[in-house]
Amino acid sequence: MSSLVVADAGPLIGMARTGHLSILKSLYNSISIPSRVFEELKVSSHKPGTMALSEAINAGWIKIVELKQASESSILRLLIDAGEAESIQLALEKNARLLIIDDRKGRKIAKSRGIKVIGTGGILIMAKRAGILDRVSPVLNALSDAGYRLSPDLFKRIMELANEG
Repeated sequence: MSSLVVADAGPLIGMARTGHLSILKSLYNSISIPSRVFEELKVSSHKPGTMALSEAINAGWIKIVELKQASESSILRLLIDAGEAESIQLALEKNARLLIIDDRKGRKIAKSRGIKVIGTGGILIMAKRAGILDRVSPVLNALSDAGYRLSPDLFKRIMELANEG
């Protein structure tokens, strides 16, 4: 297993929109994304967080990696969106140690292929345990305010695991 960490667009966008993208750099040093995820990040737009994403890509700690073969991701696209499919394919091709993905169906498919997954909530809990964050709740609230979908049950579970519930 490599030390490579792959990410889907959703967690990157959420962390960037709330000003917390640097948590990923602190935890993992670098993140790899497939080209489709790069397209989904829309770094050339003026949406909140795009400047931070663009800076991370330009600094080289978010790396765009091309897939060797798109056949597997083409099949996965029948079940999930293209960015998630390519993220799973990249994690498989590179034998990544971790895939950062929030989509429930994408997580299930990745796990069924032996890929270790973590979501935004898990990232926040790890950041708190590592001393990067003092509290998880302000970030969860900021994510929610930025339009990031978190079910009440998931919000509660994250708070409990972060010892804030």
